[in-house]
Amino acid sequence: MVISSAAAILDKPYVSDLRRELGNATTVARLEVPGDVITINTSVRLRDLDPSKTETLTLVDPEETCVAEGKLSILSLLGAELLGRRVGEIVTLKVCRRELSKRIEKVTFQPERVGAFNLQRVAIFTPLTMSDLDCPCRFESTGD
Repeated sequence: MVISSAAAILDKPYVSDLRRELGNATTVARLEVPGDVITINTSVRLRDLDPSKTETLTLVDPEETCVAEGKLSILSLLGAELLGRRVGEIVTLKVCRRELSKRIEKVTFQPERVGAFNLQRVAIFTPLTMSDLDCPCRFESTGD
């Protein structure tokens, strides 16, 4: 039996955790979202704690994911962990039997802060199709 990539993503434990978190979330009016909270279409600067280096990413819908442009799906392991977090928090991920820790240093853009509500998408958990996963930007394995 072949399992589609979309189904494989939606079956990841962290996606279930994200759904549970969203189910327990408090709804806040867009104008009341604090400026240091990570929402969809927010650009954020992260610092790896070991080794120390920074990167800037934007959380996006799965169909907008493009690693080369720094666009990270909210359904990825890191994206799901960042959604709803605040500046100063540390997220720790288990990847390939090791832990990666990143500190949220700065929200460099947040749609709610500048009134760019046209960037917001309401349906986060719309069923994915294979075309949603197509992107010319792909992770390349480095053998690490």
